[in-house]
Amino acid sequence: MVSNPIHCEVDLTASGKQTGFLRLPHSVHRSAYGFLPYPIATIANGDGPTILLMSGNHGDEYEGQVILSTLIRELEPSDIRGRLIFLPMANFPAAMAGLRTSPIDAGNLNRSFPGNPKGNPTQVIAHFIESVLLPDADFLFDLHSGGSSLLYVPTVMLPRHGDDPAAELKEQIARDFGLPYATVYGRDDEAGYSSAAGFRQDVVTFATELGGAGMVNRAYAQLAKTGLERALVRLGALDRVVEAPQTETRIFLNDNLVYAPEPGLFEPLAEPGDAVKPGDPAALLHYPESPGRDPVRIEFDVHGIILAKRVPARSERGDCLFHIGCD
Repeated sequence: MVSNPIHCEVDLTASGKQTGFLRLPHSVHRSAYGFLPYPIATIANGDGPTILLMSGNHGDEYEGQVILSTLIRELEPSDIRGRLIFLPMANFPAAMAGLRTSPIDAGNLNRSFPGNPKGNPTQVIAHFIESVLLPDADFLFDLHSGGSSLLYVPTVMLPRHGDDPAAELKEQIARDFGLPYATVYGRDDEAGYSSAAGFRQDVVTFATELGGAGMVNRAYAQLAKTGLERALVRLGALDRVVEAPQTETRIFLNDNLVYAPEPGLFEPLAEPGDAVKPGDPAALLHYPESPGRDPVRIEFDVHGIILAKRVPARSERGDCLFHIGCD
């Protein structure tokens, strides 16, 4: 097996609190012998689970980056049972640029697992996460938001593969988070998602969608941070009293996406959190470049709750306009 070229500055086996960088050698015109510094932190103390906490998988998703940065500062080894590993900017070049994908190689980290140790930077960090970090982990939390193109109501995402032995635990964790919604979704076990990487490495995986729209929603970040702390308490990794959730989580077993059928200016006629049914108005697509042309009306075709809507008005055919949670 080809070894990964990344050098980890922290000792992943040591107790205590450490911060540093994953150094990925990167030779370019401005820096012949440079490296890309992916931030990493560990907090470890005694026996307990190993949990990988990841954000910045997509660089324009900010709530998770705020949550993990805050936990790194706040938590001390005395708070922990076992080991927490933090990757607050998992796709570092994308996170620094505020982009979904890396400006270096256009890589989408959440489509790149299991990666390639001899590939481009996105493939190399994907390989390091799956082949070095995940094999020693018991649980993975991958904190996503809607990024620049979507706005979500706070939602827990529960990947499920076949007859999932962790299904009951995942539902408990979803309710611990105390977010309004959770959705169970299936992914191809061979796909490039972090959830598929977790499945391949026998790691119980959780994800979130928290706000988005290219900004930080402070209320959502605080809500999800407290929910994540509850989850860590349940898993035996955090020795702390956390208030009980104030929100009853509604769990959806299916979902549905609404796409733009052609280019146009997207005017939403419904908002995240709204209940919808077949025939309800979803959106109008306008054509100011064609004076006098009527807008195209789009309707919902399922019963459910809107989890997310598109943010940019200018849309192309195939852009996702709505994400619906369905019973």
